[in-house]
Amino acid sequence: MSSLRVALGPEALGLRLDAALVAQLQRQGQPCTRSQLARAFAAGHVRVGGAPAGKPGRIVDAALEVELELHLPKPVEAVAEDLPLRVVYEDADLLVIDKPAGMVVHAGPGHDSGTLVNAVLHHLGPRAAALPVLPGNDATRPGIVHRLDRDTSGLIVVAASARAQEGLAEQFRVHDLRRRYLGVVWGVPVFTKRTLKTRHGRDPGDRRRFSPHVDEGREAITHIQVLRALSDAALLEFQLETGRTHQIRMHCRLLGHPIVADQMYGGMGGPPARRAISAALGRHALHAAHLGFRHPVTGVDLDFDAPLPPDLSDLLEKLGPSGQVAS
Repeated sequence: MSSLRVALGPEALGLRLDAALVAQLQRQGQPCTRSQLARAFAAGHVRVGGAPAGKPGRIVDAALEVELELHLPKPVEAVAEDLPLRVVYEDADLLVIDKPAGMVVHAGPGHDSGTLVNAVLHHLGPRAAALPVLPGNDATRPGIVHRLDRDTSGLIVVAASARAQEGLAEQFRVHDLRRRYLGVVWGVPVFTKRTLKTRHGRDPGDRRRFSPHVDEGREAITHIQVLRALSDAALLEFQLETGRTHQIRMHCRLLGHPIVADQMYGGMGGPPARRAISAALGRHALHAAHLGFRHPVTGVDLDFDAPLPPDLSDLLEKLGPSGQVAS
């Protein structure tokens, strides 16, 4: 049991008490979930002025000093590890890396080693001490401005200076980047090109994934092109206009053409042949193939390409091409 004291100031006004506490604890380097807090509230272990704080959903309308008693795991730290790292581009301000499938971008519960951040820390050596951390992030995410899912391979940019991180974060915020993904989906779509524009929010039936069928949510826009029809599958290109979590995977599920081997979004089911191929692949068939952006310091436009990794190239051969789709 950890005893903590949290000061909530102007930044917390208007927020739910539990949300404000989670955010402040994260800024203090002590991650905590709302479910952990809910248990503490229920047990009377969240106090304001020595008295139980009341409901987790109460709105913070004034500065508060909150006392907490929580069962918390040991904070996760980013540590340098000598791991294979394919650096596509590097200068004093940033690195562009071709991340392999299976590598988590930064440390978190259950993933305190083998991360891309840990590999970058080792690669940079003494320079790693200068890696910046975005406001709102914790010390496990130095240099990080965007993420790829663990099982998505391909290109990711890491900032090596505060100026670069601020400039890259702004380009991501206004969607001023060029991002194209390649994915193999089950079934052959009836269209050649299509744009999906939907809402994007937590799936009420499974909070681990996202859904367009929500009452409130951010906007998600994906431009899709069918590159090649395969046997019971297709190779698609996805151009992101927005970059929401699981956006491509969510949109493919909506189309009825889930990414091959995507367990969370329906890509593991179907006939026995599909299930066998998905199980053999061992990760969802999605690859960040192109990344382009304006260098945040020099202003020069940079564009990078990462070829399909061997496992996805082998998947295309296994599924068997049945013809190129016309543009």
